[in-house]
Amino acid sequence: MEVVAHTILRLIIGCGHQHGQEVNKALFKLDRELVQVENVVASASLDHNLDLEVVSRVLPSGKYNPEEFPGVIYQLKNPKAAGLIFSSGKIVCAGAKSERQAKRALNKIVDELRMNGVVIVGKPAIKVQNVVASVEIGGTIDLEGAASLLERTLYDPEQFPGLILRMNDPPITFLLFSKGKIVCAGAKSEKDLYRGLEELEKILVENKLIFFDEAR
Repeated sequence: MEVVAHTILRLIIGCGHQHGQEVNKALFKLDRELVQVENVVASASLDHNLDLEVVSRVLPSGKYNPEEFPGVIYQLKNPKAAGLIFSSGKIVCAGAKSERQAKRALNKIVDELRMNGVVIVGKPAIKVQNVVASVEIGGTIDLEGAASLLERTLYDPEQFPGLILRMNDPPITFLLFSKGKIVCAGAKSEKDLYRGLEELEKILVENKLIFFDEAR
């Protein structure tokens, strides 16, 4: 978090003058909570199948309706997240606010299954599938300029107000909005998320695609 906060601060104070607007470093304050992780999706893979009828009985709040969804839905309160348990032995966690929370939620589900008599062989392999985050940087992003200058972008303001930018390394999809909001999806770790934001900063600054009002 601190790395990204410093990154955004450098972005803010390094943009220079553009379109009659400028940066005044005295007007900006470093915000360590600038990047908000909204959702971490992770999965655990067991080496064997699970009987979902049994799973739904031993987990008090587990919901299983195979006609509507092919897995048991299990809501956790601490950490707050949803577990999806499938007969193949795959368990998916969604809704966690960090990698640590997602992994803790998956381990908690496995532990609760064990404690309630469900046979779990070995230690499940846990993998982060997607980290979704948002950033409010407060400046203005030139979306038309970005669509013209940058590769792997999609911008059709009549259909959607944001610009889609797909980054190769790390593989992250960004949604950029003109008022300075950035949504990040597809990162495989928080480390990749922050690295991607640093790379995005570099792209926006080098191409003079972001600027701030002096009056802010």
